[in-house]
Amino acid sequence: MALASTDLIQSEEALDKLFDQVGDCPCCAIDTEADSLHRYRESLCLIQFAWEDRSVLIDPLAVENLDRLRDYVGGATVWMHGADYDMTMLKREFGELPEKVFDTQIGARLLGVKKFGLGNLVEHYFDVVLSKSSQKADWGKRPLSDKMVDYALNDVRYLLPMSEMIVSGLKESGRHEWFLESCEWAKAKVLERDDEKSEPWRIQGSGKLDRRGLNRLKFLWEWRDQEAEQWDRPSFMVVTNRQLIEWTGKMGAGGKIELPGHYRSDRRKRFEAMLKAEAKVDAADYPEKIRGIRRRRDKDFDAKVGDLLATRNKLAEDLGIDGSLIASRAMIEAYAADESTLETQWMGWQRRCLGL
Repeated sequence: MALASTDLIQSEEALDKLFDQVGDCPCCAIDTEADSLHRYRESLCLIQFAWEDRSVLIDPLAVENLDRLRDYVGGATVWMHGADYDMTMLKREFGELPEKVFDTQIGARLLGVKKFGLGNLVEHYFDVVLSKSSQKADWGKRPLSDKMVDYALNDVRYLLPMSEMIVSGLKESGRHEWFLESCEWAKAKVLERDDEKSEPWRIQGSGKLDRRGLNRLKFLWEWRDQEAEQWDRPSFMVVTNRQLIEWTGKMGAGGKIELPGHYRSDRRKRFEAMLKAEAKVDAADYPEKIRGIRRRRDKDFDAKVGDLLATRNKLAEDLGIDGSLIASRAMIEAYAADESTLETQWMGWQRRCLGL
């Protein structure tokens, strides 16, 4: 699909003209593309925007002032698919989120649709198969190829008509209020989330390490982060999290780490310097282990969890939806152990379903 000049917004003047056309349209669809697979620091590279029966691409790399977009979405009903990531990107860009964000993925799941990726839903509702050819494209490059344009526009062109079908189904099934609360809940989680982790090196698998192991992992992670920043590539291109855990184990066992053959000599030197620096750290300065919650499991606890799971599973089967939507096992175990506050950790419709 060749890109018409009016379909790519690359100036503040063009953005003003776009929203003069959009006017007071109460509803839009938005998707975003970033370069997290290609750069050290993720940047917002493209915003797909649809209203009524039109869809366009807004280029945030070219348009410095996106106030017209921010002002419009602030008062509109915004539809997204798998909205967590896109809300996170908008929050970083604008420091706030639209008042109303609705997610077609949440709606489809509450209707019992088993395959709920965007491509799955477009095929389900419109019998159209979307191309996945640009899923891992470098969205920071310009010009955009025709394939990338088509892929990007497809991310929003079906959302508004799909939303009408989903809302109709939710109202017919009596689950529309569940949907509204679930979308508000998801939005609140994005707003509350701290994107800057205080100890980002505590990756999956680190909980099993002793304090010396944690120190080794911390040094490995910081070395990798510096290499990625200098190279301007995502950290996984230097070494994956899984490999970091494996290397930590090798260091603990006294084994030699075989670095990838493509590492240049200067990277190897920095790696060896990092190992020497880690070995000099005093044991008193090793990171502390984070103690997880150890629940006292007894017959009453197991019975309570079992009863709630059985009730949830029967209800989910009757409703034709995934049981985790009603309550995850972790939620049920926390409730059974008196560790959760229902008002803050459960949605109202979930509590009502299980009679809590």
